Amino acid sequence: MDLDSDDYHDFFASLGLIWFLALWTIWLLGTWAARNRYRLRPRSPLSSAARTAVPGVSILRPLKGLDTNLYENLESTFTQEYPNFEILLCIADEDDQALPVVRELISKYPNVNAKVLIGVEDVGVNPKVNNLMGGYRSAANDILWILDSNVTVHSGTLARSVDALQTPTKNGERVALVHHVPFAFSTESRVGSRIEEAFLNTNHAKMYLAINTVAIESCVVGKSNLYRRSDLERVNGSLKRITSPEPNAKQDGLCGLPAFGRFLAEDNMIASALWHELGLRHDLSCDVARNVVGNMSLRDYIQRRIRWIRVRKHMVFAATMVEPLTESIVLVAIGSSSLKYLFGFSRWLYILVHFCMLLVIDLDVYTSLSGHPLPQSIKWEFLAGWVTRELLALPIFIIAIFGNTVEWRGRTYQVLKNGEVQHVSNHRSFLNSFAILRWYQPQKYQVLATDPVLP
Repeated sequence: MDLDSDDYHDFFASLGLIWFLALWTIWLLGTWAARNRYRLRPRSPLSSAARTAVPGVSILRPLKGLDTNLYENLESTFTQEYPNFEILLCIADEDDQALPVVRELISKYPNVNAKVLIGVEDVGVNPKVNNLMGGYRSAANDILWILDSNVTVHSGTLARSVDALQTPTKNGERVALVHHVPFAFSTESRVGSRIEEAFLNTNHAKMYLAINTVAIESCVVGKSNLYRRSDLERVNGSLKRITSPEPNAKQDGLCGLPAFGRFLAEDNMIASALWHELGLRHDLSCDVARNVVGNMSLRDYIQRRIRWIRVRKHMVFAATMVEPLTESIVLVAIGSSSLKYLFGFSRWLYILVHFCMLLVIDLDVYTSLSGHPLPQSIKWEFLAGWVTRELLALPIFIIAIFGNTVEWRGRTYQVLKNGEVQHVSNHRSFLNSFAILRWYQPQKYQVLATDPVLP
């Protein structure tokens, strides 16, 4: 049967309406998950248990330079309400500016088992992994908590995370990794800082929580991850399921943390490997990883987003290509067109209602994660950052998708299959080919290996 133009219009309008409703369902699910998980944070019984009654945890913190709020970030691990842990502070060289801060904290908390490990082991192109190797090999415990240097956590986070790690999922599956949703906290009234704060605490958070509530695929940001070294030692990032019936079977060849030094987003790959290679699952505790955002310019923000879109493109291509259709500007165009065609709704009324409702649920997510409403002192800066983020999302994606190189720690990398990278030289950026876009040209500035990866 032949279809006329009206049939095609009906089909695409209906398809657009279905997509519109699906995205709003996901957003509402993320908002509900934030309320359900983070509005109440009970104290774990492990906080007051005897030392011998709880599993030991080795906390590994990779350090490079003076991150914003570094003293408070590191001190938050010294004050964990958990009876059995050690802290391994990993620094590349003795001249690092973070070393005096570390020594001051060790002196302040003499009863905490904390050690400084200086030096790197070159296992790949990822400097964070190279930096962590000393702590990884020296850790006295099987449970590892990898915590980035620009993150601060609540004193009860470790106990609640160990609880989650030891509790099977509702389907009875073993949990291999516990992670924490990033919550950005800006200490600077810079444009990029406010946009990053608005992005992580609203759009990113509700999508992250919704995906992890459905839990049909690994979706992990590596700001704060807890997992077992014995599990990590069985996987290598191939994402191929181990089929051997042996209970502790492992992949052939190099496994463990050294195997992930070839990836730019090692945290995401470790989570995916535990999920796919071992068939295990992840969980979130009721804590956030307070990601302290320092002096970030608009250029810094744009380049950060470009970098990780290019990485994701080689790790989850299909999901990355669909990403623009999940952005509010595109969705409002789809939704308003579909509703106008099918039901005669006013476009402008729909657009107004859409963005008002979106702002309401985003602020609700912020309140759930932070434990308080948006402070009046940053209200207008935050809202300006929220609007700017929504407007920039699609242009940044278009710029990012046409390219496979990223600037990281002052060096240029070619992103390969599955997020592996290699050094390249004499690279001419795609952006530099267009004079109008040269303002966005990546700069050779130092970028911490702790930048988030957005699934």
